[in-house]
This record gives sequence, C-alpha cells and structure tokens, in this order.
Amino acid sequence: MAPLMFAGLAAFLLLGYPVAFALAANGLLFAFIGFELGMLQPELLQALPQRLFGIMANPLLLAIPFFTFMGLVLERSGMAEDLLDTIGQLFGPVRGGVAYAVIFVGALLAATTGVIAASVIAMGLISLPVMLRYNYSPRLASGVICASGTLAQIIPPSIVLIVLADVLGAPVGDMYAGAVLPGLLLVALLAGYVFITSMLNPAAAPALPPEARTRRGAALWRHAAVVMLPPLILMFLVLGSIFMGIATPSEGGALGAVGALVLAAAKRRLNLSMLREALDATTRLSSFVMFILIGSTVFALVFRAVDGDLWVERLFTLVPGGVVGFLIVVHLLIFVLGFFIDFFEIAFIVLPLLAPVAIKLGIAPVWFAIMIGMNLQTSFLTPPFGFSLFYLRSVAPPQIRTTDIYRGVIPFVIVQLLALALIVFYPQLVTAWSDPPAVENTGDAPPGRAVEEIERMLREGR
Repeated sequence: MAPLMFAGLAAFLLLGYPVAFALAANGLLFAFIGFELGMLQPELLQALPQRLFGIMANPLLLAIPFFTFMGLVLERSGMAEDLLDTIGQLFGPVRGGVAYAVIFVGALLAATTGVIAASVIAMGLISLPVMLRYNYSPRLASGVICASGTLAQIIPPSIVLIVLADVLGAPVGDMYAGAVLPGLLLVALLAGYVFITSMLNPAAAPALPPEARTRRGAALWRHAAVVMLPPLILMFLVLGSIFMGIATPSEGGALGAVGALVLAAAKRRLNLSMLREALDATTRLSSFVMFILIGSTVFALVFRAVDGDLWVERLFTLVPGGVVGFLIVVHLLIFVLGFFIDFFEIAFIVLPLLAPVAIKLGIAPVWFAIMIGMNLQTSFLTPPFGFSLFYLRSVAPPQIRTTDIYRGVIPFVIVQLLALALIVFYPQLVTAWSDPPAVENTGDAPPGRAVEEIERMLREGR
C-alpha cells in the first residue's frame, strides 16, 4: 500500500492538482481503500481533528507571517534601493564592484527581510540596468542577482529554517545559530567566484568609471553609515533577542514587524496602500503554508498507518555506506526534486519520511536541517521551475535573454553545492555556535554523532 500511495501522490501532482489538496485527497483516498480491504480501521480518522488543532495551536508557525510581513514592509519602504545605490558607490572603484555590492546587499536583505522575491526583483530593477550600462557580462549579472536573492533561504531569519525546525522538531534558536557560519561561508564563496571571474575575464566585470561615482571620500562613508544603520539595528534587535534567549522566534518576528513599520514611517513611506499590499501578500503566503501543512498531515497519518515509514526506512537501509551513503542519496534526491517542486512541498512531503531514518542513524537534527536548507536553496536557481529565475525574467530588460539567465546561474549552483559539501564534511561550521546533544542511535550504524562517523571514515580513507 505504501509505494502505491506514494505513486498516487506523484500522479496527482503530475496532473497539476494543487499540492495541498493533492496531499489531503490522496491520504483520504487510500484511507478509504484501506477500510474496504480491512487493512485500516475507520477510527484512524478520529486522530485528524486533534492533529489539525495542533497545527493551529503551534506558536512556532506564528513566526512565518511576522517575518514575511516584516520583509514586505521593508522592501516597500525603499531600503533595498538605498542600500544598493550606496554600497555600489563604495565598491565602484573595484573591478566587479557592482557584483560585490549585489552580494553584500543580498546578504543584508536576507538578514532583515528574508523574502526572496522582494530581493531578486529589487536588485534586478536597480542593479541590472547599471551592470548592463557599464558592460558587465549579461550572464554574470543575471547569475549574481539570482544567487544573492536566494541567500534569504539560509541566512536567519529564514522562513525555510522555521519550517525545517517544525518538521524536524529542532529548536529554532539552535537552527538560526547553526546557520550563521554556513550563510557567511556562502556569501564568501559567491564573492570569491566574482573575484576569480573578474581576474580571469576583466571585461566581464569592469569597475565603474569615475563619472559614475557621484560620491567620494568621507562623505560617501558617512552616507553609507546612515543608510546601513537602520537595518543593522533591526537585525540586531530581532536576531539578537532570539540568540540571547530573550524572545522566542515568534516574539522576535513580532518585534521585527513593528520595527519595520517604524522604519517605513521614519522614511515617510508608510501609507494605507503599502500596508494593505503587505498584509495581503502575507495572508496569501501564510495560508499557502498552512494548507500544505494540513494536507501533509492527512497524508502522513494514513501513510504511517500503512507502515509507509517502515517502508522508507527499509529502502534506506539498502543504501551502502552508512551515514555517508544516506546523506549522499538524500541530497541527490532533494537536488533533483528541486528542479520540479518548491521547498515548501519538499519540506512537508519528503522530510517527514527522511527524519526518522536520520534519527536512527544518529544524525544531529540541526546539522541535518542546515544541510537540507542549503540544498533547498538551489531549487530557486535550477530550471525549469527555479522561482528566482522567473522573478528576474519578469523585470529584466529585453536584451537579457532567458538563456542568459539560465546559463548565468549554473556557476552559482556549483558554488552552492560546494558550500553544501563543505558543511557535510566539516560539521563544525554548523556546530560551532550550536551543538545539540547527539540522538541515541537505534539502528545499525555505530552509536554517537554522525559527525564522528564521517570524521572516522575520512581518517580511514573511506
């Protein structure tokens, strides 16, 4: 029954049904099939109301609308425009300076807004014409904008990390702390790729000419400090309060939402129209997440009742290589799925099936979640359904061809996979600031952390 159920879900999705309804309908369909065959008892569905009430009563999920609203208000307040203009002037004399500015601003927007669509669209509208005007390679310009916009996937306060924390049962504070170094590592690798490109092919990423640099010297640095101070203060208030244990993620999100309104009012850009647009977009995204979560709960209840979790576990016990083999297969699976479905669907459909296996292998939940989050980030860049590609295409000028965008992101996908590999083989990047206790191992793998097993295998040359 379990493989048939999984195949039925794939069929629903391929037919184009909405994910939330496909999950719920598939679960109910196979529940009734199980009743007719005598495999399941009708009392099974009595567990659904309690599970659905548990979703609605989960305070962690409140952080999603709060952080979404905060990001939308900040994006509409013009913060991205101010940052890109000022940081672009700072890096202007350097070869590839505008590309560095896009990466830096993308990281700063990720740490304050966390909304990928807003970041990609804002940087596409502002920086892409500038880079084209000064003869940047269209592929490099497109790729760096798309890749920098997706930094919101891994840099706190990432909505993805909140979802993963809820699915895997890990503390959000530990998730945020564990994601800091991987996020900074990815930023450094993106900048390193731009540096190498600008050295090997100077024409692809030239410096801004003197006439394009309207501000210079001390005046430029003073202006940069004034522009960067508000988002840095907001970032410290939100993330600092969560890291120090003063506020829960939901409370930190509420603080961020209020802070975003204050910043928008200080810039004289807070009005009823902007507020209505932000509330409307927040409601739509939050409803989207909740419906998928409800549908996945219906599916998971029936899937586990037909021993689907044991079926998945047995499949992965056939994978050679222990923890390393499991991680390789998982990352290949998620990377391929990212070509076709978005991260919410992967998080709510696939991860609940993988989490029990990871726990049996002794893999630390936070480390596992950060690796999955880094892998899911590539789903925004991989055609045919990479949303970051669509966002940029919607605002790119006609001289940027779709093939330029698709080819431009390929090196940045490779950079992200390199960052993922470093996290896999150097778990200290995650555990340096967040070191949750090891999960007791009840499977065939040696007891203790998966980290220790990987280190041992590396020492033995395996």
